[in-house]
Amino acid sequence: MPVTKFWATSTGFVLSLAFGLALTGTAYAGEIPTNTEGGMEQSGGKDDSGIYAAARITYSGSVAPNGASGNVTSADVNWTPPPCWYAPYLGAKDFKKKMSKDIERQLNTPGIGSTAGSALTELKRHYEAGYGWSDNPGYEDYNVDKDGEGMFWAGVENPNEPDVLKRNACNDLPFWVDNGEAPPPRYEEAITPQILAALAYQHMQLPDTEVALAPEQTTKVNLPTWAWLDRAVFDEVQATAALNVPGFNLEATTTARPVSLTLEPGTDDALTYPASGECVINNDGSIGEPYARGKANRTPPCGIKYLRSSGNGTYNLQASITWEISWTGTGGAGGDLPDGAFGNDQDVAVQEIQSINR
Repeated sequence: MPVTKFWATSTGFVLSLAFGLALTGTAYAGEIPTNTEGGMEQSGGKDDSGIYAAARITYSGSVAPNGASGNVTSADVNWTPPPCWYAPYLGAKDFKKKMSKDIERQLNTPGIGSTAGSALTELKRHYEAGYGWSDNPGYEDYNVDKDGEGMFWAGVENPNEPDVLKRNACNDLPFWVDNGEAPPPRYEEAITPQILAALAYQHMQLPDTEVALAPEQTTKVNLPTWAWLDRAVFDEVQATAALNVPGFNLEATTTARPVSLTLEPGTDDALTYPASGECVINNDGSIGEPYARGKANRTPPCGIKYLRSSGNGTYNLQASITWEISWTGTGGAGGDLPDGAFGNDQDVAVQEIQSINR
């Protein structure tokens, strides 16, 4: 359906309506997902005809395949990646081909109403005849005389945002930005390294990590079960999001570092070590301590003691790693993002200790 934005002036409403009619659909600039096997090449660039292609965000590193959201759960329930943003869309010649074709097709649609027809005519004037208004200058012949010197920017929907209204919030008319220049300040949602970092976070895929247990899989009532993770099993994880087009290049890398392991026994009839259930990372980067012969009478620094048998079934042990998330980006930008968590379930059978009376 057409995207419309109700501006304060009648002119703004008309042009916004026309834009929705001319460019029905969404995601004017898209994403190229990658997987943990490596990145994909950027599709933007200049072809043999001198036309610049649409900008796309590429992902590399440890990210979910096919553009899906990753498996990180943010520790901040209020944190979400951006639902939409403004980014380079098309060069002048390519934009003219796209927009003029759409406008003419709509104008020639049988039965088009007078309001829609007037809106499309105004949109055509805006990009062809220099018709503009406050803070929105018009363009002569779609700026084709400046092709290669900049790009038209347009709104981009985050395909992983479930709220359609939020996805459609970046619906201003496409606007021109010269190479090397920043978008006008009023476009607060213009793409930045921090937005790319948030998108990399959204797509980040943390490794499946099964906690080592002793006894393994089957333990005994009132017998401490040791739990640990060697440093070699897990390490920091990185995901990168990049946007590269002529005259505009941004990149951000989000890094997740493991900081603790939280154990949830799967039953109230259990004790955790430590009592909080949170095992902090050791100085050598490991978590907990491996069980070894001679430690049977010791209390594990990280572990569980089940107080009741699981009968014929098992308890669902949940082991979640908390990851500290930070990011760095183009121009020395950087900072912290909310901690993330990801865990695995492990079935643990707990048996009664059998005693023999002689």
